[in-house]
Amino acid sequence: MQKIKSLMARQGLKSPQESMADLSPVENLRIPSKEELRELREQPIDPQAEQEIIDSIEEVYFSNDSFDMVQHELEKLPPELNLQELEEYRDKLKRQQAAVSKKVADLILEKQPAYVKELERVTALQTNLQLAAVICTNARRQLSVAKEGFTEASLGLLANQRRRQLLTSLLKSLRTIKTLQRTDVRLSEMLEEEDYPGAIQLCLECQKAASTFKHYSCISELNSKLQDTLEQIEEQLDVALSKTCKHFDVAHYTKVQLAYTLLGKTQTAMDQLHMHFTQAIHNTVFQVVLGYVELCAGNADTKFQKMQYKDLCTHITPDSYIPCLTDLCKALWEVMLSYHRTMQWHEEHDKLETTPTPDGAVAAESDELGVDRSYVKKKLEHGLTRIWQDVQLKVKAYILGTDMSNFKYDDFIVVLDVISRLMQVGEEFCGSKSEVLQESIKRQSINYFKNYHRARLEELRMFLENETWELCPVKSNFNIAQLHEFKFMGQCRSPSVSPSRQAVTSTSQAQEEVSLFQQYLQEGNPFEMHIEHKEEETEDVLASNGYESDELEKSVYQDYDSDSDVPEELKQDYVDEQTGDAPLKSVSRETMRSKKKSDYNLNKTNAPILTNTTLNVIRLVGKYMQMMNILKPIAFDVIHCVSQLFDYYLYAVYTFFGRNDMYESSGLGLISSRLRTTLNRIQESLIDMEAVGENAGVHGPTEDRKEKVPSPHLSQLVVLTNSGTLYGLAQRVVATESLVFLAEQFESLQSHLDTMMPAAKKPFLQQFYSQTVSTASELRKPIYWIVAAKAIDYEQMLLMMAGVKWDIREIMSQHNVYVDVLLKEFEQFNKRLGDVSRHVRIPLPVSNVLWEHCIRLANRTLVEGYANVKKCSNEGRALMQLDFQQFLMKLEKLTDLRPIPDKEFVETYIKAYYLTENDMEQFIKNHREYSMKQLANLVNVCLGSHINKKARQKLLAAIDDIDRPKR
Repeated sequence: MQKIKSLMARQGLKSPQESMADLSPVENLRIPSKEELRELREQPIDPQAEQEIIDSIEEVYFSNDSFDMVQHELEKLPPELNLQELEEYRDKLKRQQAAVSKKVADLILEKQPAYVKELERVTALQTNLQLAAVICTNARRQLSVAKEGFTEASLGLLANQRRRQLLTSLLKSLRTIKTLQRTDVRLSEMLEEEDYPGAIQLCLECQKAASTFKHYSCISELNSKLQDTLEQIEEQLDVALSKTCKHFDVAHYTKVQLAYTLLGKTQTAMDQLHMHFTQAIHNTVFQVVLGYVELCAGNADTKFQKMQYKDLCTHITPDSYIPCLTDLCKALWEVMLSYHRTMQWHEEHDKLETTPTPDGAVAAESDELGVDRSYVKKKLEHGLTRIWQDVQLKVKAYILGTDMSNFKYDDFIVVLDVISRLMQVGEEFCGSKSEVLQESIKRQSINYFKNYHRARLEELRMFLENETWELCPVKSNFNIAQLHEFKFMGQCRSPSVSPSRQAVTSTSQAQEEVSLFQQYLQEGNPFEMHIEHKEEETEDVLASNGYESDELEKSVYQDYDSDSDVPEELKQDYVDEQTGDAPLKSVSRETMRSKKKSDYNLNKTNAPILTNTTLNVIRLVGKYMQMMNILKPIAFDVIHCVSQLFDYYLYAVYTFFGRNDMYESSGLGLISSRLRTTLNRIQESLIDMEAVGENAGVHGPTEDRKEKVPSPHLSQLVVLTNSGTLYGLAQRVVATESLVFLAEQFESLQSHLDTMMPAAKKPFLQQFYSQTVSTASELRKPIYWIVAAKAIDYEQMLLMMAGVKWDIREIMSQHNVYVDVLLKEFEQFNKRLGDVSRHVRIPLPVSNVLWEHCIRLANRTLVEGYANVKKCSNEGRALMQLDFQQFLMKLEKLTDLRPIPDKEFVETYIKAYYLTENDMEQFIKNHREYSMKQLANLVNVCLGSHINKKARQKLLAAIDDIDRPKR
């Protein structure tokens, strides 16, 4: 390779690369000259051969990318060079070049006519351009002439005229801008006058005018200022809207609504209004409660202001509870009344604005107003429930924030009164049943009533243990309806009407029919306390028993009445009486009663027999029923407690005067199975038998015993062992008949209690009346039996009968002395009965029971005496009949009781002496009322007369068979 290059250098030849480098790219592809073209055309042409030559050219030569052809060909040279091969390859390249050149020349010749034609068009364009240059030159010359033709004076005149017009327009704009800047003062004045619609109208007009001159730089600042003013107006408008939540004023609210309408924010205003009402409820109740809490705390401690409302309610003292609750409800009433009046305003406003729909653009505006009205109406209706729910939750927090279990009864009734009236407001406000309030007041009521009833039972025990069982002098026409506590039963009223408004006139009843919102629309408040009703009411139930005046009589009675709700005072009163250091009030009361008891007996023969304790129980029943009347959900709990009052009173009377171990041995069936079941039930369910003496105070009530009450003990002042007073007959009569009177009052209340009782619990009430109330009169038998058993000396009669000789042989015409002694005992009993009746009226049923017991005991004593006889003849039996007939004859003059009790019991026993063996056996089987001893004695006495020993053995065996099952 090196050799070839050196050879080429010596010959002055250039390398292919150098040769190509000397040529420009155009030259590389230069167009062949005419001679060359001619040579090419002259050469014989074989198109196929020519095409083959062109096809044999390497592809790289046809590439668009520039490349070094010389380098390419040199690189293709083989390592071993052969001159002949090189010359052949050179010739091949020349042929290829010649073929390509010929092909290019043919193509040029083919396109030459088109080239000529295009060249002619270029020549024509050059000619046209020269003509255009001439026209432009002429135009410029003419324009110069026209410019010289106009003078500077005429153009200046036109310019000045235009400037004048612009300045006139500017002056007008400046005057408008000056007016806009002065509207600030007027807007402030209108806001002070609360003319919100006028202020908004003016502000909107100013904004519209300002937008016309927004191209002035000073106007952009004024526009911003007007926008701030408009926002300030909206803020003041919002404050004005909030004021309507507590004190609604028609004119004020009308202006506010018109202002919002001008702003196009009617719906926004309604949303804001509801938010303000919610805030007003919260702020109002918080401020009311905070005021009372700070007042009671007595210092300026600010910790209360940071408390939550619920926590604040727990700091209310019992003394301020009711005034605070009343003020709370008054304030909430004002808020709800404002909302009610707001709804009224919108209803009336909608009626006035309801007009036929016009056409066009006005129709579209009317449709928009209709949408606004519809939105406002729905929002207001929905807000009713929401606002009442907020009110309920606030009052609920207040109710449950204080433990009312130790409130006085009248105070608690006032609370129920206020809440009941609030629920009535809620029902009229949005038709709500106030479930939240009902549930909270029910919880408090059950808690209060449980504690109240427990205290009343303890108080009743204290009453009973200190009761001297003397008459409470009431008029003969006394009726429980005359007592304050039962006044509510005489009023036909809705349960929602509060007890403090029960005694209303026909006029006020008519007012109750009117909605509270109509009644107090303009002035007044349904939560104003009307205590004067109770102060004006008086009770006229006491009998005039020689008191110095009616006022003194009432004062004595009212002293008792007022004390009935103050256990501490009552306890002190009774404790003093027990120790003998009785207060002056109690002494004068007892003295006045004892002085005129005979007058009471003469003048008030039909007056009910009852004691202070009885009256207290009746009053308690009335109070319990008042609570039931207001709180139907706890009616069953209250009625159950009412039944316990009666149960305890009945059990106390039985325990004090009727319990005796001799009942069973008497065989008189003094206590019926129903009464025994009732007494056992009371003892198991109500009486705490473990609380004995001091132990009751040492050991607190356990979970099982906390609902029970210790058994009462008879007052030491009541003496039941004095024969001169017929063993406390007066006290027994007062106690027993007061219980019967109490049972009669319960009977009269049954229908009323039945209406209050839930349907599922009515069987309890029916059972209470059939098993307990109806058994009250049955206590007469065991209680008066004790008097009858002790009033007459039956043992002395047995001893005297034992000394009588009955085996006589002749008929006697004179009765025995024991009969006269027995009759004398009865006469003495009758006299003492009369003495007692001068102090206490003895009703006919009581008198009959006493005589029945005495006569039955006397007759059974006679039979027992006859059964003690060892020997008796027929004449002796005749003497027995004579004695009994004498006893009956004299006895019938002492008592009006017919028929004489157990008359047949004695006569049958005497006549059985004459029975034969067979008849005697039948007699023994049929007459189980006689004791085994009496039957056996009958058989033994008859032995030898008409019954032999064998028959006696048979009859005694029959008696033993009868007695065996009993053993």
